[in-house]
Amino acid sequence: MNPAVKDPPSVFIVGCGDIGQRVARLWQQRGVPVTGLTRQTSALAEAGITPCQANLDEPASLQALPVRDALVYYFAPPPLRGRTDTRMRHFLDALKPDCLPARIVAISTSGVYGDQQGNLVDETTPTRPQADRAHRRLDAEVQLREFGRQHNVAVIILRVGGIYGPGRLPIERLRQQVPMVHEHLAPLTNRIHAEDLAAVCLAAGRRGQADAIYNVSDGCHSNMTEYFNTVADFLGLPRPPTIDWEQAEQTLTPGMLSYLRESRRMDTTKMNEELGVKLRYPDLQQGLAACKE
Repeated sequence: MNPAVKDPPSVFIVGCGDIGQRVARLWQQRGVPVTGLTRQTSALAEAGITPCQANLDEPASLQALPVRDALVYYFAPPPLRGRTDTRMRHFLDALKPDCLPARIVAISTSGVYGDQQGNLVDETTPTRPQADRAHRRLDAEVQLREFGRQHNVAVIILRVGGIYGPGRLPIERLRQQVPMVHEHLAPLTNRIHAEDLAAVCLAAGRRGQADAIYNVSDGCHSNMTEYFNTVADFLGLPRPPTIDWEQAEQTLTPGMLSYLRESRRMDTTKMNEELGVKLRYPDLQQGLAACKE
């Protein structure tokens, strides 16, 4: 199930948003045709991507998907609630034994590791998701890997830290001066530029090992408040005010608090050694310099 390094006959992208369209452009540059599953067809057609109109929340719409022998990317977000990913289940149920893809690459999240108290995590670190969104992502991983083993389809999971890039910077949050916790209280985290993530997805599609998991980040470790401060300085905006934990629990949204309660550093040795991607933006300063808002 581990292929030689070669291009697929076609690429099918489920969830063709920003990252999906970046990945599509890379494959188009290599002369590989790309189809994208979408609810709205106009944006994909303008990007030269053949649209496949369907809805992951409506199983009846997922008929005759163009996946035979294709490289499939699964970038669709899970549902907003619950601890299971019904969208992944609907997608996998739509794949018929006589019309299977050659490989499936799926983006997951580093959140499946939960709080590791700032420790370094690699792909063998036991998962212990805390937030419901992380439970949904882990459920999708489990479903997909079981499907791959059952049907002899190569499955590659990319556990990704935070993503930044053009259109992905917290500009409004900084303008509104939403507070952050003091830097010495902020959790350790990782991130990657959207363009580098697309390059990792390309490499995973060509060289990723079957049934493999890869931690994906630029390899730099920083804390969340440092990130917001660095972005503010780059944009020429005031740094966010800082507060303590007691104030944070009274001020910040539950979503932001859940991020702040998890601290970890990602080991990307496996990504570097097996996928062989040379990142264009190996740190935040270089990545921000390439962001044009």
